[in-house]
Amino acid sequence: MKNVKQGKNVKIIQPVNIYGCTLLDDVFVGPFVEIQNDVIIRNKTRIQSHTFICSNVSIGEDCFIGHGVMFTNDKFISRKLSKDFLKTVVGNKVYIGSNTTILPVSICDDVVIGAGSVVTKNIIEPGTYAGNPAKRLK
Repeated sequence: MKNVKQGKNVKIIQPVNIYGCTLLDDVFVGPFVEIQNDVIIRNKTRIQSHTFICSNVSIGEDCFIGHGVMFTNDKFISRKLSKDFLKTVVGNKVYIGSNTTILPVSICDDVVIGAGSVVTKNIIEPGTYAGNPAKRLK
């Protein structure tokens, strides 16, 4: 861990690779998690093991990020690695199932994303989403 700003009651289970990020109050981070520069994780959010949170991700309050969730910050549209990483914003009370992939998107408050989903577009309405690509379930 290097250059990590921590709030009160943050619990981190080693080993982890966490640097240049902010973890606010009552955040839990499980083992084998990587959290990169310019990430903010807000109060009472839980990050399960084997999750990767890349630069420019913001996660709201009272969220649950399941095991093995992968965040990305470049869609490789130009077929080259960009130096200007894209931003991902996750609202409050968002629950993301294990082995989900989140592309650079915005996700509103009060969303459940089923395990193994691939989120390719902004989610602007509360509800339950699943699949590849993730779609709202009725």
